Parts: sequence; structure tokens; C-alpha cells
Amino acid sequence: MRRSNNLIGLLNFFTLVLSVPILGGGIWLSTRSNGTECLKFLQLPLIIIAVIMMVTALAGLIGACYRNTLLMALYLLAMIFIMLVFLGFIIFAYAATAKGSGKVTENRAYLEYYLEDYQGWLKERVASDEYWTKISSCVRESKLCGKLGRTIHGVPENADTFYLINLSPIQSGCCKPPTECGFKYENETVWRSEEGVVGSNTDCSRWSNDQNLLCYECDSCKAGVLATLKKSWRKVSMINIVVLVVLFLVNLVAYAAYKNNLKIDNCQPCGETKITKLRPT
Repeated sequence: MRRSNNLIGLLNFFTLVLSVPILGGGIWLSTRSNGTECLKFLQLPLIIIAVIMMVTALAGLIGACYRNTLLMALYLLAMIFIMLVFLGFIIFAYAATAKGSGKVTENRAYLEYYLEDYQGWLKERVASDEYWTKISSCVRESKLCGKLGRTIHGVPENADTFYLINLSPIQSGCCKPPTECGFKYENETVWRSEEGVVGSNTDCSRWSNDQNLLCYECDSCKAGVLATLKKSWRKVSMINIVVLVVLFLVNLVAYAAYKNNLKIDNCQPCGETKITKLRPT
């Protein structure tokens, strides 16, 4: 039983140490943002996660090391709440990313992405003007489109070579016009049409050869972001399942430590009585 207290104390000590750089990272982002929407979007969640980790770890550390029953009870409640949050996120992530995927296009290695293929809360969130301003800022700052330029033996790649590249969803949706528009390839991010706008897709008129605009306001770009989020959320959900199992095991050890604290509290008066009776008169 005492080993459970030592183990919980050790685990929470490491958690407390881990929360410090996370909190520092959130504070660093807040000082480095300088009005940049992408960094602002990241800093608040990091700070909140770090503070929750720090408070929970402190409660568990003090409760285990000093045999504080009340703090251990609060720690158990906090751990149960965190486990429910993880479980809720796993269910939500799979439900929010249930539909939507890229479509194969003839003579192209990359997929095409369409906003109408996605449904639900996540689509509405990403497609809304309020959030898309922040998301598109992140896409621009990532410079994914600028990384497309390649040369082969000092010669820029031609259209046939470009069509064989396995582009990421964001590169396919944001860095080039949809294939159905019929634009002529000049380089990775410059496409022209001699006869004006081609195709019925509204993204055809949104495409711009201005390197600061490209297709960042296209529905295909939003669909590419949704495809990336779907892939990322599924990976995170798999990690969260593992974390949930670990938290459950830690909670079992914490409960053993809590029971140990209760046992010590209940037996303390009995121990004092026995010692008094053994004293010589």
C-alpha cells in the first residue's frame, strides 16, 4: 500500500516537471505572436493544458507524499474528469471526421478535394469566415506552397513531372487550381488560362497567380484543411486511447494510495492508545 503512495508521488513529480516547459511554450508564443493569428490560435490551449497539469500534479504529489486524504480525493476526482474529457474527445473526433475524403483524378498522382464532400460541425467551423481567417493565416505561414518548387538537374520540373507528385491535401487544395478548371501549367504555383475562366467550379474564378493569394480563399483549400484535420485527429485519437488506458492504470494506483491514506487516518488514534498503555507507570 505504501508503494502506491511512492509511485503516485513519483509520477506526479514527473508530470509537474513536464508541465513547466509546456507552460513556458505557451507564454513564449504569447510574447512572440506580434499579431500573428496562427500563433495566437495555439498559445491559449497550451497555457490551459499546462495549468491543469500543474495543479493536478501538485495535488497528487502533496496528497501522496504527505498522506493528505483530502488532496488525494480531489486528485482522484480530477483524474476521473480528465479521463472523461479524453473519452469525450475520442468519440467526438471520430464522429466529426466520419465523412469526406479526396477523389482520384485521371492522370494525376494527387487527389482533389471538394468541400461538399464533408459534413457536420467541423466543416461549418472551418468554412466560417471567422475561423477561416485564422486558419488561412496558418496555411500561409507554413509556406507549404513555396516548398513545391523543385528542379531536376538544374531544370525546373515540367507539367508531366508535377502531375506525378503526391501532394498533401493542403498543397493540392490551396496551392493550385482544381484540375477541372483546365488551367495551363507554367510552374507549381503559376497556372494560366488563355480563354478566361474554364469550368463551372466557383474556385476557378477564385484562383490567383498572386503568390500571397493563390487558392487560399477556395473551397478546395478548406476541403484540404479538413482532410488534413481528419488525418491528424484520427492519429491523435489513437494516441488518446493509449493515454486513456495509462490514466486508468494510474487512477487504480491513486485509488490504492487514497485507501492507504484512509487506513492510516483511521488507525492513528488506535496506535496512540496502544503506545500509552505500554508506558510504565
